[in-house]
Amino acid sequence: MDKLIQFPDGQPALEIQTFHEVARALTSSVDLSTILHNIMQQMTRFFNPQAWSLLILDEKKRQLYYGVISGGQTEKLRRKRIPLGQGIPGWVALHGEPMILTTMPEDADLSDEIPENGGRVESLICLPLRVRNKTYGVLQLVNCHPESMRNHEIFFLHALCDYAAIAIQNARSFEQIQLLTITDDCTGLYNARHLYERLEHTLERSHRTGKPVSLIFFDLDHFKLVNDTYGHLNGTRLLAEVGTMVRDCLGLLDTGYRYGGDEFVVLMPHQDKPRGIDLARRLLDKLRNTSFLKEAGLNLHLEASFGVAAFPEDGMDLHSIIRAADSAMYYVKHTTRNQVAAAGEDTADERFARK
Repeated sequence: MDKLIQFPDGQPALEIQTFHEVARALTSSVDLSTILHNIMQQMTRFFNPQAWSLLILDEKKRQLYYGVISGGQTEKLRRKRIPLGQGIPGWVALHGEPMILTTMPEDADLSDEIPENGGRVESLICLPLRVRNKTYGVLQLVNCHPESMRNHEIFFLHALCDYAAIAIQNARSFEQIQLLTITDDCTGLYNARHLYERLEHTLERSHRTGKPVSLIFFDLDHFKLVNDTYGHLNGTRLLAEVGTMVRDCLGLLDTGYRYGGDEFVVLMPHQDKPRGIDLARRLLDKLRNTSFLKEAGLNLHLEASFGVAAFPEDGMDLHSIIRAADSAMYYVKHTTRNQVAAAGEDTADERFARK
């Protein structure tokens, strides 16, 4: 049995213990799902709703999705998306204001929120999760008798929402910090350090599954002339535009990286060398046909040297795959430029290796 602390007026203060448990949850993990489940476990113990859910706001898509669900139609709700402003939770998220319904309007569509053990939605508490006037999600409690709640219980429920909002904010801040450590700040692509980590994991998985992996290495031709002629600021802007172009050309599983300077890499899991060559040629055509630095009035068209290598034929580990693609790229750089070469005997010639 929970140990209750008594206020001077004799009112039990289980919420004090619950506050302690929630605060401990916030500091015991950086995993958002774990923290939210811990917070909601304490909330369930105190308010005992028949079903509850915590919806998280996807700001880019402007819609809510169900992050944590208890007592509701779990599988159905996990697939559901609620546009900002639509329905009760969408309205609460859009306006940042709570909605407490002791009786349900006839036109309310709450069929998905009906508890799994049957019955119907008789009352609903829907509260925004906000920090500094910014909404991160919505808490929804079904059938927990809001008409009988006292003021201190309503206050306590709002406090739990604040904790949940802080947890989401902290998790997103942590994700952004993590992203900064693996992202190139000029191009927005991933950096070389992340390439090695991602490639190692990709090759480990391919060793198990037998599926191929392709790697494209390319270097902008005569990029130094851009810096010398138009200045380093325009050179930096040009690299950023190339990064955007690369991202726009990639498939769902492909990832782009700035290897360093004006060198770029594309990693293609589950794709063989012919697919890698096809993408390299599309990237080259895109470079040739795109006008870069249009806002600066320059309208530059670029050329680049491309090398393509693949697992397993060109190497069995990350270093050999990178070296094979790099050598193929340097083969083009030392011969024709502005072309695509696949790793092989000719491109492995030491004369064309990186110096």
